[in-house]
Amino acid sequence: NVIYRKEIKAADDPEKLRQDKIDDYKENFANPYIAAKRGMVNDVIKMEETRAKLINGLEMMFNKREDSQHKKHGNIPL
Repeated sequence: NVIYRKEIKAADDPEKLRQDKIDDYKENFANPYIAAKRGMVNDVIKMEETRAKLINGLEMMFNKREDSQHKKHGNIPL
């Protein structure tokens, strides 16, 4: 609405143009498949698969251990 405010205000049917702009935005930007196509997400999952995917991911991370890196050099007293 903010971007197209002047265009919508000047239109013959502002409500229809506003709805068209909203639909266009949803189709082109508010869509997980567009993000997946651009490589922004790894996978698009169905709503009914969400719980199983989360549980599987958390179980994989349960036993993961991260070793802290040791310092290569200590501080020398000056």
